[in-house]
Amino acid sequence: MKKINVIVVGATGMIGESVLDQCLKHPNINKVLVLSRRAIGFQHPKLIEKVLENITDISSIQILLNDYNACFFCIGVSSLGMDEAKFTKLTYTLTMEFAKNLAEVNPNMTFCYISGAGTDSSERGRIMWARVKGKTENDLQKLPFTKVYNFRPGALIPYLKVKPTQTYQSVKYVKWLLIFLRPLLPNTILRLSDFSIAMINSALIGYPQSVLETKNIKNLSEMNL
Repeated sequence: MKKINVIVVGATGMIGESVLDQCLKHPNINKVLVLSRRAIGFQHPKLIEKVLENITDISSIQILLNDYNACFFCIGVSSLGMDEAKFTKLTYTLTMEFAKNLAEVNPNMTFCYISGAGTDSSERGRIMWARVKGKTENDLQKLPFTKVYNFRPGALIPYLKVKPTQTYQSVKYVKWLLIFLRPLLPNTILRLSDFSIAMINSALIGYPQSVLETKNIKNLSEMNL
């Protein structure tokens, strides 16, 4: 049975924390390297943690990175209250700098990026965040990784406690509404646990599309080795 080693970038956020949780539980993952700006605060036999002040500078850990098969990039910010220049810096620039540096060290891996439903692949639409995310998706595809998957989830239902430091605070107030609506809107609302499993399956099994909308993510989460 296939076994892999994975990198989780940004494991302190709501999505990253859930992806890490599922990685640590998964029988086909041998070890997990977490890269973040602050310590995650717990230990696990599979877990290796590296705190980087500048998340894009991986020069100090290059030797470690050759041993990994996939990278789940879970850093993200809300565009609320941001102008395009700042959002671009925190979304496009940060992601691309990290991904380019990683591809130079170890291109033989799967790279997974969390985008969002409504992302604009044309890069010319009226919605600022959608254009920026679209450009990020497009330029990630040009990097020499074995495979790049862009995940575009809609609403996500958390199963871990949403912490005050995490970006998507509003989710905890509408969680039960999302649970109620999920059977009615299966192509819009996902459980965060299923989303996390889909990311793992992208590295273990693969998927025929590089851009995954909610229905694709759900399908991938249900696939078995």
